[in-house]
Amino acid sequence: MHRLFVAIRPPADQRAHLLSLMDGVDGARWQSDDQLHLTLRFIGAVDRHRANDIADALGAIRFAPFDVHLTGVGAFDRKGVVDTLWAGVKPRDPLAALHRKIDRACVSIGLSPESRAYLPHVTLARFGRSGGLIDPFLARHAALNRAPFRVDRFTLFESRLGQQGAIYHAIADYLANGAARPSLD
Repeated sequence: MHRLFVAIRPPADQRAHLLSLMDGVDGARWQSDDQLHLTLRFIGAVDRHRANDIADALGAIRFAPFDVHLTGVGAFDRKGVVDTLWAGVKPRDPLAALHRKIDRACVSIGLSPESRAYLPHVTLARFGRSGGLIDPFLARHAALNRAPFRVDRFTLFESRLGQQGAIYHAIADYLANGAARPSLD
């Protein structure tokens, strides 16, 4: 089985800046450089046949390149307990449009449509059952506002769970003009 998701990798300088923010919250499991990404669509566990169908369907997607920037920080919670710290990404509209195209491609090969609202973000940290005190972190980085970077591709990733958390492997890059290098070996 392949556990897949589709995402954008921010450029190295953007990731380096995010890594420099990661400190000062007890209990945070900070993301590594290899884990920093902007999810466009979580797919989940699929067999090899379905994974190849997904790779092919994503290859049909075309979009005009656009610019986004990292801005602000926030947190997600589950039942009132913080479980994720994130950096925001704007503008939302071109990302949401690309998210919809990817979702339609996934639905076209039989996957269920995405049911959650789409909020563009880059996960910075995850927490176990009890999140740390995050208010100082949120206040310290509320003004995060990085220079824009160009989105001219997205990537199909496989996530493998290991002792140190998830390890992500790029399966294929898809350029805005439809060029792709899918290879699910």
